Amino acid sequence: MSYPFKNIEPKWQKYWDEHKTFKTKEDESVPKDKRRYVLDMFPYPSGAGLHVGHPEGYTATDIWCRYLRMKGYNVLHPMGYDAFGLPAENYAIKTGTHPSTTTNANIEHFTQQIKALGFSYDWDREIRTCTPDYYKWTQWIFLQLYKKGLAYEAETPINWCPSCMTGLANEEVKEGHCDRCGAQVTHKTIRQWILKITAYAERLIEDLDDLDWPESVKLMQKNWIGKSEGAEVNFTVADKDGKATDTTLTVYTTRCDTLFGATYMVVSPEHPMIDKLTTAEQADAVKAYREQAAKKSDLERTDLAKDKTGVFSGSYAINPVNGKLIPIWVADYVLISYGTGAIMAVPAHDTRDWEFAKKFNLPIIEVLKSEVDVQTQAWTEDGIHVNSEFLDGLNKKDAIAKMLEFLAEKGIGKKAVNYKLRDWVFSRQRYWGEPIPLVHCPDCGTVAVPEEELPLELPAVKTYQPTGTGESPLAGIDSWVNCKCPKCGKPAKRETNTMPQWAGSCWYYLRYIDPTNEKSFCDKAKESYWMPVDLYVGGAEHAVLHLLYARFWHKVLYDLGVVSTKEPFQRLINQGMITSFAFQRKSKSLVAVDAVEEKDGKYYAKDDGEELERVIAKMSKSLKNVVNPDEMIDSYGADSVRMYEMFMGPLTVSKPWNTQGLIGINRFLDKVWSISEKEMSDIDITGKLEDKALVSLRKTYAKTVAKVTKDTENLDFNTAISQMMIFINECSKLDSVPKAMWEGFVLMLSPYAPHLGEELWEKLGHKESNAYEKWPEFSEEFCKEDTKEFPVMINGKLRDKFEAAPGTDEETLKKMAFETEGFKKFTEGKTVAKVIVVKDKLVNIVAK
Repeated sequence: MSYPFKNIEPKWQKYWDEHKTFKTKEDESVPKDKRRYVLDMFPYPSGAGLHVGHPEGYTATDIWCRYLRMKGYNVLHPMGYDAFGLPAENYAIKTGTHPSTTTNANIEHFTQQIKALGFSYDWDREIRTCTPDYYKWTQWIFLQLYKKGLAYEAETPINWCPSCMTGLANEEVKEGHCDRCGAQVTHKTIRQWILKITAYAERLIEDLDDLDWPESVKLMQKNWIGKSEGAEVNFTVADKDGKATDTTLTVYTTRCDTLFGATYMVVSPEHPMIDKLTTAEQADAVKAYREQAAKKSDLERTDLAKDKTGVFSGSYAINPVNGKLIPIWVADYVLISYGTGAIMAVPAHDTRDWEFAKKFNLPIIEVLKSEVDVQTQAWTEDGIHVNSEFLDGLNKKDAIAKMLEFLAEKGIGKKAVNYKLRDWVFSRQRYWGEPIPLVHCPDCGTVAVPEEELPLELPAVKTYQPTGTGESPLAGIDSWVNCKCPKCGKPAKRETNTMPQWAGSCWYYLRYIDPTNEKSFCDKAKESYWMPVDLYVGGAEHAVLHLLYARFWHKVLYDLGVVSTKEPFQRLINQGMITSFAFQRKSKSLVAVDAVEEKDGKYYAKDDGEELERVIAKMSKSLKNVVNPDEMIDSYGADSVRMYEMFMGPLTVSKPWNTQGLIGINRFLDKVWSISEKEMSDIDITGKLEDKALVSLRKTYAKTVAKVTKDTENLDFNTAISQMMIFINECSKLDSVPKAMWEGFVLMLSPYAPHLGEELWEKLGHKESNAYEKWPEFSEEFCKEDTKEFPVMINGKLRDKFEAAPGTDEETLKKMAFETEGFKKFTEGKTVAKVIVVKDKLVNIVAK
C-alpha cells in the first residue's frame, strides 16, 4: 500500500509553520553541554533554485538536529540568504530590474523549495544580507576594522574589461576573457580598500590545531596562508655603468645560502620601482612588455609549462655577498602578490630561473654540489655548498644559519617570516553591495560615518551601467556622493566602492543568534549562550576563502571583546558532491544528455553516431543532467528524497544520483506505511515472550535502537537506514506488531522521514508533534544472541560445528563437541590427547 505523501507532507509543513514547532529560545535551565548550534553554509539564492545536490547537507544537519531535540538538547538551527551577488546585478544591467527585486523573488522560490523538504529551521531567525537592518551591522564591523587600522586604501591592480568599461571580480573572468561580453581582460590599477588579514596570519594558522575540521581543509588553509621562514636581503641598485646608487631592492628568499649563485634579478611587471629601475634606452620595451603582461591572468603567468618571457630593465644590482653586478629583468613569472614582488634568481637550482637564464643567455653558477651538469638542467635537490666562499662544505641548515649571521653583521639583510597570504582586496566597483561607510573630506581626510547614522543605505539609481572610469555606478549619483564631512561639516564626498559578496557571510552565524536586535549586532549573553557553532556543514569549495575570511573577522571581534570564542566553527564537515551521469567521446569531450540515444545497452551521439562512454560528472545546465528536486518531490515525496540522499553513501563521499535508488527508498516507505495499517498489540516487550517470531523481532528491535542511535549520533546515516530496513523486513512477516516497538521505530524514523513520522505518530493516538518526544532506549540485554555457533577443530582443521548458548561452561561444550558427527568420524581409531576449549569461541581437539 502506497503512503499518501501528497496529503501528508503539506499537512505537517503547515502544522510546523503554524505552531512554530522549531522556534528556539535561550533556556538558561539547559546546561552548556546540552546546547547545540548546528549551521548550514549560507546559500546564495540563484535564479536556478535548488538542484538535488543542495539538500544533501541540509538533510544531514536536519536529521541530526531532530535527533538532538529528542535527546533533550536545546538546538539552534537557522536559515538565511547570502543575498548580495554578481548575477542579480548583471541581470539588472541587462534588463533594468532592480537587483533587490530579482534577489527577493529568488529567495521566495528557494524558501518554498527548502520548506517542501521539511527542514526544521527556526524561520523566525531568517536573515538576508541585502536588507539595511542586516548590513547596518556589516558596516559597523567594517568601521571597527577601520578604527583598528585593519582597513586601508591603496592603488592596486584589478581585472578590467575594456569593452564593458568596468572592473571584474575573479569569478567573472573565464580563461582570460570577460564572462559577460567575451572581450580580452586586462589589468587596471585603481584605488581599492584592503583589509589587513595578514596581521592575523600567524593566529589563523596556530588556532587550526584546536578545531575538529577535516585535515585536508586545515592543510589547504595552511598552504593558502603559506608561512615560510627565510631572509630579507637588500641589493643595492647600480646604474647602467655599474655604479652604486642610493636605491635598494629588497627580496625575500627561503634560501639565502644560495646567494653566491644569484646571477640576475627579476621584478614583477607591477612592481612600484619599475619606473625608477628602467633606463631611458629600455623604457619603450619595458612599457610594451608591461602592457602585454597586463592581459594575462596570474594562472597563465605562473604556468610552469609556458614559454618564459621578459625584458631587461637596463639597470643592475650588486650582489651583496660577492659584489658582482647582476642584471635586473622584468618578467611576468614573478607576481607582485608574493614576497616583495622581486626575486634573486639562482638558475642552477631552480627550474623556472634555469629556463629563463637559458632563453636570455644569463650565467648559471653551481652552488650546491649536483649530480647533473647544471648547464644542461637545473639541480633542485640539496647538496653540499660549493663556489660559495665561506659556506663551502656546509650543509643546508648550517649554511643558512651562517649566511643569516653574515647578513645581519653587515646590515644587508635579516631573518624574516613571509606569508603567501595577501591582504584582502575588499572593495568592488559595483552597485549591488554594502556601501562602505566612509567620507572623503579635503581637510580632514577619510572620516568614518558616525555609527548612529548607520545603515548607510544604497540609493535608488536610474541605471546600473558601470561609469567606465573604474568606479562603481554610485559615483554617478551626485545627490548621494556629495555630503557634509561628519567631522568639520564642510563639503565632502562619500566612498563609492562597495563591499564584496564575502562581507555579509563573514558574520551571519552571529546575527542568527539575535536577528532583530537594533542596538547591537548580537547580544553578548545570547552569543555566549550559543557560541561556538558546534557543527558547520557545507561544500569543500568554501575550504579557503569564506572560512578564512570568517575566521579573520571573528578574531577581530574577539579582540574587541564582543564575542566570547577565539574561533567561530568548532566542527566542520564537508558533504560529498552529488553528481550525475554524462556521456563522453573518445576525445574526452562531454555530450549533453539530450544529444544521446541508447541502442542495445550502448550509447551513441545523435549527430554523428559516435559510440559514447557513460561517465560520472558534475551536474550542469550545459550537459542537461541537472536533477530538479521539485520534480522528484512531486513524484516520490520529500521523505523519499531526504532518505535517498542519505542512503546513497557516507555523507562526506561524492556519489552519482540514480532515480532507481530513489524509487527503492519510496518502496521502503510504502512498506512502512503498510505495516502501520496492521494490528498493534499491547504485548509487554520487556517480559518473557513465548512466540519465537516475537523473540526474534525483539532482538532485531534492540539492535535497531542501538545501531540507529549510534549511527545517527555519528552522522552515519546510510547504515542507520540499512538497519531500519532490516527491522521493517522482519515486521512485514508478522500479522501484528507490538505497539511499544512500533512507537520506538516511528520515533527513530522521524528525523529521517519527518512527515511520515509525524503521521504515523498521530495514527498511534498521539495529539502532539513527536519533535520533542524522548528518543527510544532499549536494553542491550535483548541484543544478545540466544545461541551461537562453536567450531569443532580436530588437529587444526575444521571438522564440524554445533550451537550452544553464550557462556556455556567448558565441560558442557566439550561433551557437545564429542557428540558431533565430525568428531566421531575424524577420531575413529584414534586417542584424544588434548582438548582446549576457548570460551565462547571454539573447541580444539588433538587426536593421535
